[in-house]
Formats: sequence, C-alpha cells, structure tokens
Amino acid sequence: MSVKIRLQRHGKKGKPFYWIVAADARSKRDGKFLEKLGVYNPNTNPATIELDVDGSVQWLQNGAQPTETAKRLLSYKGAMLKNHLAGGVRKGALTEEQAEAKFTAWLEEKASKIASKEGDLSKAAEKAKAEALKAEQAVNEARIAAAQPEPVVADAEDAPAEATEAAADSEE
Repeated sequence: MSVKIRLQRHGKKGKPFYWIVAADARSKRDGKFLEKLGVYNPNTNPATIELDVDGSVQWLQNGAQPTETAKRLLSYKGAMLKNHLAGGVRKGALTEEQAEAKFTAWLEEKASKIASKEGDLSKAAEKAKAEALKAEQAVNEARIAAAQPEPVVADAEDAPAEATEAAADSEE
C-alpha cells in the first residue's frame, strides 16, 4: 500500500481549511485517511499551521511520500529537517544530541522570523489605520466648511453700497 501525506479540504466555499493527513494513495482527496497529522489554515496572515512533527517524521521514515504542497508545509514546520537529521543519526554522521541541538536552533531562528513578520504586519496595519483616520478627518473638515454659511459675502455687498452713498454725498 502506497501512503501519501497530503491535504484534505474542509471549510466552506471560498474559505478553505485543510487537514494534513497520511492516507492511502488510492483513496479520494477528502475520503478515508490513516492518521491526521495537523491542520493548515491559509485564510490567516501569516497562515496558521499546526503539525505533529514527530508523527510526520515517523510516516516519512516508514516511506510515506508527501505531495508538493504537503512537503512545503512539512519543510516550513521542520519535519523534513528532523527526518534528514534522523537519517544522519542512523548513518552515524552525528549523535542524537547534536541532531536535537541543530533542530532546536533552527526552530528558534524560524520563530524569530515569524515574530518579526507578525510585527511588520501589525505596524503596517497601524500605519494604514492612521492614514485612513487622517483622510477621514480631512474629508469631514471639508464637508463642515462647505456646509457653513458665508457671512463674508454679505459684508462685501454692503461695503460697495456705502461707498457709493459716500461718493454721492461728496459730489454735492
């Protein structure tokens, strides 16, 4: 039996939500599966990925083949790296402790990258919100100024009439 690690679609139309599963290659996309390994939600920014790394590594070591998208998700969460390091331990290239140290260092670096991206996204959202508020205030001020009556025009009309009367008096 050929086993694939692939995505199983859930959610409503236009709002996909995926389970990452190990399934027989002959089963339908949303059909029977052997084990649920995690979930993937592409609707959030950054995308939410929850994965059982150890379970995924176990399936990879037993010969399961990930699809391209599943392979990217496994790589993003470190399952592919952990599988690679486990192969090095089996061959004697490095010890279990060295492999675990490399994996934890990689996880920390990845977590810092994700945190910086989330920080950048929140700063961009705050900046956009501030710009929208300024634009809205400018529009409101323009609307208020247009709605007020203009008393300056009435004074200008009275002034020429007084000037003509004064000119008529001076001629006499």
